[in-house]
Amino acid sequence: MKTDQASTLFNAIVPAAFGAIGIRSADGRLRELVYLPPAFAEKAADCAAAELAARQVAHYLADPDFRFDLPLYEAGTAFQRRVWEAIGAIPRGSVKTYGQLAKLIGSAPRAVGQACGANPFPLINPCHRVTAAGGLGGFSNQDDENGFHLSVKRWLLRHEGATASPWQQQAIWD
Repeated sequence: MKTDQASTLFNAIVPAAFGAIGIRSADGRLRELVYLPPAFAEKAADCAAAELAARQVAHYLADPDFRFDLPLYEAGTAFQRRVWEAIGAIPRGSVKTYGQLAKLIGSAPRAVGQACGANPFPLINPCHRVTAAGGLGGFSNQDDENGFHLSVKRWLLRHEGATASPWQQQAIWD
C-alpha cells in the first residue's frame, strides 16, 4: 500500500524512532493505535480526538513515565479486557511472561498471547511488556520473527528501561 493511500486510513501519524504510530479515532474517542514502518510520513491530526492522542503518544515517546489519559472506544471481549487490565498493572521497566500473566488471571499462556495480539491500544495497554518464557515472544499478532514488529517491541522495552531475568536477557535483546 502506498504511503499516501495508507495515510488516509489514519486520523494522525506520529513519527517514532522505529517508524511511526498511526492513530484512528471516531466519535471523539481513540479507536486504535497501529505501529507503522518508517515509510509512513507524519500526518497532522484531522480531529480533536486524534490531536489529543497524537500529543500524548509524542509525550510517551519522549518520556516513558508519561501516563495516558484518553477517551477509548470500548473494545474486546470481557476476557481480553481482563488481560489488558493485567498488562496495564505491569510497571514500566518490568516484564512478565505469557505464563506468569496467565497464572495471575487463571488462564492459559496462548489465550493471553492472543489477547495481547488483539489489543487495539498497544501503548496504553502495554503488551510489549509481556514476553515468552525463553525470550521475546511475538508481538501485535505478527509472525515476523526478527522483523519490524519485534524491533518495535525491543525499542519499547529499551525505551522503558526494561530489565529481564538473566535467562531472558540474551533472547530479548538479540
